[in-house]
Amino acid sequence: MKNALIKSKSGSVKQAQSQDSATTVKMIVFTVGNFDLALPIEIVHKVLNQIPVYGSGLNGVGIAHVGDLEVTVIDLHRQLFQSSIINEAGQKSYLLVIHNKDGELYGIPVSSVPVLMDLPVSSIRVLPESYRNGDILGIATHVCYLPKEEPPLTIFLVNPEQMLHK
Repeated sequence: MKNALIKSKSGSVKQAQSQDSATTVKMIVFTVGNFDLALPIEIVHKVLNQIPVYGSGLNGVGIAHVGDLEVTVIDLHRQLFQSSIINEAGQKSYLLVIHNKDGELYGIPVSSVPVLMDLPVSSIRVLPESYRNGDILGIATHVCYLPKEEPPLTIFLVNPEQMLHK
């Protein structure tokens, strides 16, 4: 049996034992700065062309009007790199809209279209605690390494609840 990850109905990823090395998890993969990040497909509400985000821009949180709803926007680029891509003139970007376990909507600005990927469970590993609390600010708990891709891919699996409470 292999040590693997499974996703519960709440969308969280946890350790489990798996016998099937071909098992995959569906994730939305997106880029923030030089990180490839992934979230479970089950929490994705929609992907929009970038819309205006309102707020001071100082703390990495804003608000966007999506139809008749107000969506809290979490600027992961600002949180990770101290610079923002929100409302940058002349730059094409997108808003990845997700929901938390209570159904509240959040937006994540990204500079390229997110991609749906089937990540092999056998390639997913737990990140060391020291790295989680250092470089990636505690928002990622696991990493998926795909050496056969060209170029090889390292995708950080974001824990949505930790990301939303940073």
